[in-house]
Amino acid sequence: MTQFFAKDFLGAPFEFLGTAHLIALLTLVILNIVLSFSRNAAEQQQTRIRWTMAIILWLNEIGWHIWNYTIGEWSIQTMIPLHVCSILVWLGGWMLVSKNFRIYEFMYFIGIGGALQALMTPDLGVYGFPHYRFFQTFISHGLMVTSAIYMTVAEGFRPTWKSMFRVLIGTNIYLVFVFIVNIIIGSNYMFINHKPPTASILDLLPDWPVYLLYMEAMGLVTFLILYLPFIIKDAYNKFLEKRDGSTRLDNVTRL
Repeated sequence: MTQFFAKDFLGAPFEFLGTAHLIALLTLVILNIVLSFSRNAAEQQQTRIRWTMAIILWLNEIGWHIWNYTIGEWSIQTMIPLHVCSILVWLGGWMLVSKNFRIYEFMYFIGIGGALQALMTPDLGVYGFPHYRFFQTFISHGLMVTSAIYMTVAEGFRPTWKSMFRVLIGTNIYLVFVFIVNIIIGSNYMFINHKPPTASILDLLPDWPVYLLYMEAMGLVTFLILYLPFIIKDAYNKFLEKRDGSTRLDNVTRL
């Protein structure tokens, strides 16, 4: 148990696409498949599911702050909930309990897009399975993705083109706010003031501030990919409406 919460973990470091990583990803896939069957469940059961996910998200995030404080790593430069995933944990929980559509729009585009990246390439370093940090990361980001998918599949929510526009505008306004906060307190939330000191995908991009434009472009591409299923669905529905309309017109003509 001591090693479970240890700052200097003596177990094996995290292995990208190792057995533990793959099992964690598979578990999340199974969870989403199971929860998708609740779309026909009673409202009371759906409410319990939403509240359960919200409480787990919030408690997991509180535990994350407590753990960082106990190992001496908590500071306003790193632990204020200003990173997208950090703030969406709190907002995502509120979305689940209140069924707030405006928050859902951000959870769908940014929550899924950002959390999926964190799930595929988690920044865990030495904290491999079965360390607390391993579980905390996959619970937090996994439930962010799951909550957005659940609201889409089980609760019938869906984004629109206007949703994408609102998320783009809202996110960029938020980036300006975070940029100012970073200057004031000497932090680098969202990595918008400079590249992180450790190795990251940003190392492949040009220096600041040009890499911010690349991040904007990658964000837009991610949004479009996430919206693609609805583009296809809307096009298919229009095709069916046009086909059915033509069929009814042909039947009237024959009469």
